[in-house]
Amino acid sequence: MDAFYASVEQRDDPSLRGRPVVVAWKGKRSVVCAASYEARRYGVRSAMPAVTAERLCPAAVFLPPDFVRYKAVSQAVRAIFQRHSDAIEPLSLDEAYLDVTENKMGLPTATLVAKTIRRQIWDELHLTASAGVAPNKFLAKIASDWRKPNGLFVIQPHEAQAFLMTLPVGRIPGVGKVTEERMARAGIKLVGDIYTIPLEALEQSFGSYAQRLYELARGIDHNPVVSNRVRKQISAEDTFPEDIPLSACEPHVRRLAERIWAASHDNKREAKTVVLKLKTKEFQSLTRSMTLGGPVESCDVLVSIALSLCAKVDLPEKQLFRLVGVGLSNFRLERETDAAAETSDEPALIPYDLGVLPSAAVGDTDDL
Repeated sequence: MDAFYASVEQRDDPSLRGRPVVVAWKGKRSVVCAASYEARRYGVRSAMPAVTAERLCPAAVFLPPDFVRYKAVSQAVRAIFQRHSDAIEPLSLDEAYLDVTENKMGLPTATLVAKTIRRQIWDELHLTASAGVAPNKFLAKIASDWRKPNGLFVIQPHEAQAFLMTLPVGRIPGVGKVTEERMARAGIKLVGDIYTIPLEALEQSFGSYAQRLYELARGIDHNPVVSNRVRKQISAEDTFPEDIPLSACEPHVRRLAERIWAASHDNKREAKTVVLKLKTKEFQSLTRSMTLGGPVESCDVLVSIALSLCAKVDLPEKQLFRLVGVGLSNFRLERETDAAAETSDEPALIPYDLGVLPSAAVGDTDDL
């Protein structure tokens, strides 16, 4: 989907169309969740501090995010996907992989499937979507961004290698700024540069990641589209209006713990690991975790463990923090719950994807 949150706002309020729209809470600690393409012309981007966005585009209309509404629209888009394939791997509210090797409508090509889906989204939801069509997920992801907004780009199998050769290495999944800078120092700027390097030499420089780089430089990606992917962690976090000491974090930790307990309980998932996340005034991230022998038994236990993890933070009392988060991970697998059910009168708990927890930091690739 194109500038998803902002596009939904412009669709639902005609007075916003053609105007720069920024989806964000106003405030010096808020970040941009989404920016319309009109706002992007001024340099406004997702994850940017809202105060920076306001400085870059004083005429922008700031709107608080409405995640309930965005999720409803996302579900309507998903329903359109399901007319064509059951092999759907959602990445976020606004993005998904579809395997259309076999499609329900019997369309002869993947390109025609993509065109049909984009037309249906526009006709029924009055929103635009961009699509990438390619032989695998790696190439399809790159293609989906190639002609945004409202674009379609196709990479045929015989075109893949030539397409990749001139691509900046930063477009490869897993190559962040640090790795990109490291590659640049070694004279590696394009995917084509990786292509020319023997695997053994890549392994000396990049270790276990070398095999993946070697394959992607050749357009090889065997990762399948995985439907119903189970989320590995449920978490929530708060960014404070003002920096606070650790001792003042307790009410925030309690509220966040109660929130994620409700989410995991409603979705019948049992976790063994509790995670505490803190970010200092200086933007240093800290994590502390505790793994139990069995699932966390209650919300009170979760709160107690989260607070005990705060005590493990060995920093001066004068240290201030800008963010705190609480998470649950290490969920029991379906086979574990099935085995437990065989020895218990209680029904088995079947894990499934929680979905998105609404918060200021929730979002997707186009909309943080």
